[in-house]
Parts: sequence; structure tokens; C-alpha cells
Amino acid sequence: MLKRIATAVVLIPIVLALILRAPVPVLAVVAAIVALLAIHEFLKLTESYGVQPIGWPTYLFSVLFLLMLAFSAGGETPLLSTGQFLVTLGFAAAIAPFIFLTRAMRAEDLRNGYPAAAASVFAFTYIALPMGMLIQLRQQWAGAFYLLYLLLVVWAGDIFAYFVGKSIGRHLMAPRISPKKTWEGAAASLIASVGVGCLLFHYALPVSSALLRWGLIARRDGRFGLEQPAMGPVILLTVILNIAAQLGDLVESLIKRGAGVKDSGAILPGHGGMLDRIDALLFAAPVLWYYAAWRVMQ
Repeated sequence: MLKRIATAVVLIPIVLALILRAPVPVLAVVAAIVALLAIHEFLKLTESYGVQPIGWPTYLFSVLFLLMLAFSAGGETPLLSTGQFLVTLGFAAAIAPFIFLTRAMRAEDLRNGYPAAAASVFAFTYIALPMGMLIQLRQQWAGAFYLLYLLLVVWAGDIFAYFVGKSIGRHLMAPRISPKKTWEGAAASLIASVGVGCLLFHYALPVSSALLRWGLIARRDGRFGLEQPAMGPVILLTVILNIAAQLGDLVESLIKRGAGVKDSGAILPGHGGMLDRIDALLFAAPVLWYYAAWRVMQ
């Protein structure tokens, strides 16, 4: 418990500084490193399924995709527009199977070629693409505010699910996949996320103004509208994000359970591996990115 809290105390300020103030190229580089570590852990897990993963081509392809987002177009416009990002994402997703299958031709045992290539494609779409969406979300208007909202919603849900589930949880949610998750914890997670999300949007103007005064965001990265946002859409979006985050956590638990391990790694004391730490974001981030992209395209 103490290790878990200490790690969170150290990491949370660093993460907040990155999403709020760091230049997008710096954020892209950090996201690429995080993705690289998570992909490495995932590929290690696939070995427990009898798959001999394709290593460096998977890392290289994923990192190149993420670092591409670090190149600036200059000016006040996003470094990569939503339309450009969609084209790049679609092209990368389409050619990934062919690249990894081509590399799999060199396998000594051809029966391992397809499973190895499939693991690499899954690693790219499961980890690298959502991390790319986080970067591109940061480039949208009010992008830092949306990322702050996403992280606070996910963190609040995770914290309340852990403590409420541990203290009063009685009804198991998915005992075969995650024996400690309970419906009581899931309900507490949802309530906490909705509460935090509504508070943040209700006080969006003073929060953004304070962050601007403290030099933590640029004006384009906050919300400065004088009208209060309608709470109905905010509640609905937050509910969807919380469910997505909880499903993201369960999906990773399924992968680990099948591999017969408790954690994906040990890089973060008290939290396990990097994949353990970002698993909820890997489903929640695409949901929020889609919402923000839809608003831009209206």
C-alpha cells in the first residue's frame, strides 16, 4: 500500500505537468517511451501463450507512428489536424498486418509466423494507437483541459473502486478474470468519476483561468467560455468514459490471467508494470478522442 501511494505521489505531478504544459513534441516522445515499455510487457505476456513475438519491428513501427506526431506544422494550428491524423492512423493500421507478416516470413517455424504477426498487430492497435489519440487530443482546442478531465475521471474511478471494493465489496464482478473486483467497487468508481467530471466542467472557467495564471497552460488549451456547459452531456460522457476505463482494466486482466501472471511487469513499485498503469486509458482515450474529434468536425 505504501509503495502504491508513494509511486502515485511522485508520478501524478509529473504526468500533470506533461499534459498541461509540456510542448506537444515532448509529450509525443514521452508517450512513445510509455508505449514502448507497455508493448514490451505485452509481447512478454504473449510468450506465455506459446507465441514467439516479433520484437524490434513492433517497437520500431509503433514508435515511428507516435514520433510522427512530434513534427510541428508551426503556428497556432494543431500540429496534426484531426483529418490528417485519421488518414495516418488508417494507413498505419492497414499496412501493419502486411509489415509484420512480411517479417514473419523469416521465422524458422512457419507455424509461428501468423501468431507472431497477429501479436504485433494487436500490440500496435491496442497500445500505440490509443497513445497516439492521446497526443492528438492534446493538440485540439482545450486539449489540455480534456486530458486533465480524462485523467481525473479515470484516477478518481480507480481510487474509489480500490478502496470501496476492498472495504465493503462483497459481490464479485468477474471472479475468473479479476478475483478482487466487485460490483460495489464498480458502482463507487462510476459515482466518483461522474462527481469529479461534473465538478471539473462546472468550474471549467475558474480552473482554466487559474492554470493560465500559474503558467501551466496556454490559452488555447483551456476552456474559457462564460456559459456553463449543460450537465446532461457531461454526465453521459463521463459515464461512458468510466465504463470504458473499467473494461480496459478487465481486458488487461484477461490477458494476464491467461498468461498466468499477476502483473504485466514490475517497473512501477506498488502498481506493477507500465501496461498495468495505462490499461484503463487504452479504451477510455479513444472514446474521448472520438468525442473531441466529432465536436471539431461539426
